[in-house]
Order: sequence, then C-alpha cells, then structure tokens
Amino acid sequence: MNPLVLSAGARKFLLTLHVTCSLGWAGAVAVFVVLDIAALTGNQPELSRLLWLGLQATVWTLLAPLALGSLVTGIALALGTKWGLVRHYWVLMKLALTLVATVVLVLYTHTIGPLAEIAEDPVMAGMQMPSALLHTGGALVVLLLATILAIYKPRGMTRYGQKKRRQADVKQVT
Repeated sequence: MNPLVLSAGARKFLLTLHVTCSLGWAGAVAVFVVLDIAALTGNQPELSRLLWLGLQATVWTLLAPLALGSLVTGIALALGTKWGLVRHYWVLMKLALTLVATVVLVLYTHTIGPLAEIAEDPVMAGMQMPSALLHTGGALVVLLLATILAIYKPRGMTRYGQKKRRQADVKQVT
C-alpha cells in the first residue's frame, strides 16, 4: 500500500475540513460582496466604512485562516488520494486558483489596514470610502470556479499522470 494514501477515516476528516474551510471562505467573501454592492448602490456611506472595518476585523482572524486551511487541506487530500497533486489538470487548476486567491488576500491586507484606519476616523463620517468590489467580487468568482472544478472534475491527465497510469497498468499486467 502506498504510504501517502489516506485511510478512509482520515480522508473523510480532511475532506470535511477542506469543504468547511473552502465554503466558509467563500461565504465570508460573499458577505463582503453584498456589503460593497449595498455601499455602492445605496445612499449610506456608513456601509462603505463598515465594509473596511469588517475586512480589517476578519482578514487575519477569519479570511486568512480559512484560505490557508483550504490550501493546506486541499494539498493533503491531493497527495493522499488517487487524484494526486500533479496527475490531473483540474487538481492543478484548483491548486493554482486557491494559491492565487490566498496570495492576493495576503497582499491585499496592506490596503485593508490603512483604509480601515481612515474609516475609523470620525471626520470621515458621511464620506464615501473606496470600493473593494473588484477584489471581493474577483475572489468570489475564483472561489466559485474552484468549487465547480471540485464538483465536476473535468477529464484530462497531465503527462506525469498519464505516465503514472501507464506504469500502474504495466504492473497490473505483470
């Protein structure tokens, strides 16, 4: 038995953690998309201030841990199951999407902090803050694409995956 293959119990546990982190991350981002749309379309500048304060309060306590949890559990699942990390294009694409979204989130924290400080300033009450919709909306699209890949698992093996499959077929014949 391959030492990297997870037991059924371990696989289910990791899969539960992965789905929880991934959907939690997407759900949290969806809340910020809704707040941002409400701030842009409504006549309530307080909502845009709330958006930045909410992002600041949750980026390191909720968003980043869920992103990192999704990334780490996804890699562990790929390495410990038949899918492998580099055998199927859908796994590679999902990894790339999650990695890019996580890196952008971490880099975007440098913008969130200063804007949240501005939003905290009482002088800013009633003034419109900049929108985060490009980032939050983009993140939601990326996370939904990763979810679609996980559910539909489009066919297509990498060259490495094809090589491993041929090697396994040869071992079964002999």
